[in-house]
Amino acid sequence: MNPPNLTPENNPQQQQQQQHYTITLYTAATLPPTLFTQCFQLIETTSADAYRASSIGWSSPKKRKEMQLPDIKYLILRRATPQSRETSPENEQEDEEVLGFLSFMVTYEDGFEVVYCYEVHLAASVQRQGLGAQLMRVFLRIGERLGMAKAMLTVFRANGAAIRFYERLGFGVDESSPRPRRLRNGTVKDSDYRILSREYARE
Repeated sequence: MNPPNLTPENNPQQQQQQQHYTITLYTAATLPPTLFTQCFQLIETTSADAYRASSIGWSSPKKRKEMQLPDIKYLILRRATPQSRETSPENEQEDEEVLGFLSFMVTYEDGFEVVYCYEVHLAASVQRQGLGAQLMRVFLRIGERLGMAKAMLTVFRANGAAIRFYERLGFGVDESSPRPRRLRNGTVKDSDYRILSREYARE
């Protein structure tokens, strides 16, 4: 499956400049090392501080290991060039700049097969152009074509902008998301992350 070329949404200035982007699907095994490094650097730039501020914490080795799980797949966003439009993924230029990516995996949750989004990140230069939503729509279409029960993801509770973004795409709090706990001293402790999901229509 090779997702289509994209143009920015809701951004007339960008459309006038005829900026085009391409999304390429890779597995963890086929993702070139140079692109893997750029993806890791995007996570580090955009989210390392949020991880450090959470109970999860930030560990570069652990994040790299997670990113290399055998079943992980990547949707890589880059600026389209005449060369990239004419070549196959196997022959693409590995030094092309990664402007964003989404990683996901097909897995099981509560006995149902789901498609789980692990990461979605954009470089600052291409944010607020609708490209994050387009990456998510490609991800959602993949889950639909594979016949998944639902699409799922995890988001930090403190990241209100991201939660609103996912809500606009039809995601809501999943029943498996941690609920607030009342401690013995009466204090209510809430988890610092939410699990969100969007169910697919069943025939």
